Amino acid sequence: MRLTATACAALLAFSPLAPAQAQAWPDKPIKLIVSFAPGGVHDTLARVLQPRLTEALGQPIVIENRPGAGGNIAAEAVARSAPDGYTFLVASEAIATNEYLYRHMAYDPYKDLAPVAKLADYPMALIAHPSVPANNVKELVALAKAKPGSLSYGSAGIGASGHLAGELFNSVEGVNIVHVPYKGGAPALADLVAGRIQVMFLSVSLSAPQLKQGKIKVLAVTGDKRSGKLPDVPTTAEQGYPGVQALLFSSLLAPAATPGPVIARMNTEVVKALRAPEVVARLTDLGAVPAPSSPEQFASILKQDGEHWGRLIRERNIHAN
Repeated sequence: MRLTATACAALLAFSPLAPAQAQAWPDKPIKLIVSFAPGGVHDTLARVLQPRLTEALGQPIVIENRPGAGGNIAAEAVARSAPDGYTFLVASEAIATNEYLYRHMAYDPYKDLAPVAKLADYPMALIAHPSVPANNVKELVALAKAKPGSLSYGSAGIGASGHLAGELFNSVEGVNIVHVPYKGGAPALADLVAGRIQVMFLSVSLSAPQLKQGKIKVLAVTGDKRSGKLPDVPTTAEQGYPGVQALLFSSLLAPAATPGPVIARMNTEVVKALRAPEVVARLTDLGAVPAPSSPEQFASILKQDGEHWGRLIRERNIHAN
């Protein structure tokens, strides 16, 4: 089975050393390695949780940002860390898709990392330049079919969430909106505002400021329910396009063979923090939806997400290197 990390953690939970390890843990600072740069949604979530976890665990929580390679730099660092409960990974949805995107990876996300918890979902918005003669998904599909190849969409780069969402849209609806990769979401959004590209799939939190200023318009939200930040915008499913769903998410993982009791304790404290009213309010303001899970539930989500996006990546022949 591929999800051997979870099984190993469960076995360790019943080893003779496990109770002693659990009682002693933690007795020094805990490091959260974030896969992306400071200021992004994943980093912000880690910093929202930081004081609550520090208080609950009685040890400082140190955040270290290691961006690059779609999250692979941070993931590899954690995969190679000692499985002692003092290094964790804050990852994005890329943890489920990178093995399909990258021909060569120095770690196996299923064998070298142990799921701890899913943290939050981030619905994406399908946004467009105001000049685009479409105000909903149906009108965009009709426009794309009437003028194949005339529309373009931007993303933060090959294999980025916005790229995969765009290719899902092309595949499900049988259209050809041309992908234009950028070196980050900010330059792509700048070109959308300038009218150099026509549409884009972007997180609700990053889209909101430009929407308020009227520089772009939103056609739909790609989650399974409406966003609290854009409550008046219907989902793709509500508009009759249930196959066009794409969620960003944040998650927490540990090195494989981290003791089961340690993973269980960290999961318990993370879930408590995510359910705190002030944390829920802060995440809602960021356009996020708290999505706490057990390690087993998160392992299942990873497997399902990997299989879902893996099929699309193979179908569309997408490679990040």
